Amino acid sequence: MSAVELMIEARRREIVPGFAVRRILPYAQRRSVGPFVFLDHMGPVDAGPHGQADVRPHPHIGLATVTWLFSGEIVHRDSLGFVQPIRPGELNWMSAGRAITHSERMPEDKPVVHLHGVQAWVALPHDLEEGEPSFTHVPASEMPVIEEEGARLTLIAGSAYGRVAPMAVPSPLFYLEARLEPGATIALPDTHAERAAYVVEGCVTSDGTEFGEGSLAVFETAKAVTLKAETRAIVMLLGGAPLDGPRHIYWNFVSSDKARIETAKEDWRAQRFPQVPGETEFIPLPPD
Repeated sequence: MSAVELMIEARRREIVPGFAVRRILPYAQRRSVGPFVFLDHMGPVDAGPHGQADVRPHPHIGLATVTWLFSGEIVHRDSLGFVQPIRPGELNWMSAGRAITHSERMPEDKPVVHLHGVQAWVALPHDLEEGEPSFTHVPASEMPVIEEEGARLTLIAGSAYGRVAPMAVPSPLFYLEARLEPGATIALPDTHAERAAYVVEGCVTSDGTEFGEGSLAVFETAKAVTLKAETRAIVMLLGGAPLDGPRHIYWNFVSSDKARIETAKEDWRAQRFPQVPGETEFIPLPPD
């Protein structure tokens, strides 16, 4: 029998006027996989400097953002003062903690950027939800790579296949990019309770169940899972230990406490969040 517990198809969401993404998590029947509470697939799309893909300053609490690009470039600026070009194959992990503000813009020196990537949110454990914000960049040269026949796996964060990514993570998790040649097979890590695979490109099967681009397969706990590439494919593998309690999500805020989200909403309305140095624009709080 197939180990696939649930199949989720990406839905179109417009994050800024004229720029849409494919939203995978959260989903009505599945709010999280391990600590992953949010997953967006960006592009592929051609975007110009300060064009349709620019995301003006906006706030976060209670989560870590993980930006991973396949092509293109995004310039990250945050209220801690970090300015970091984000490029393919590099880890960019921003932990919001009690409060952070950041923007994500196209580089000014490139007339067109072919943007393609995914952004995930990891819910922080209870004891870190109100911690100090931080930003970590890990260059591509330091990312662990696992080579198997017809498969190249990059360990972005956490632990899998006996390897540990260079950046410490707040809870047990794994997050990988798998590039597969046609016919290649890989077994998903069996050391984590909750596991899923999202197909960025191509088509894969698991125990006869086929899923292609824009599909997230969530797998049953404790069942062996093998993926086979029916075509050349890029697949994101993710999961970890179950969350230490339910999380509430409103806009860019994640918290175990609904009242904390209400406070964050009022703080953003009143512009009490820290500001991104040199930026005066901001995204208003959406209407309830």
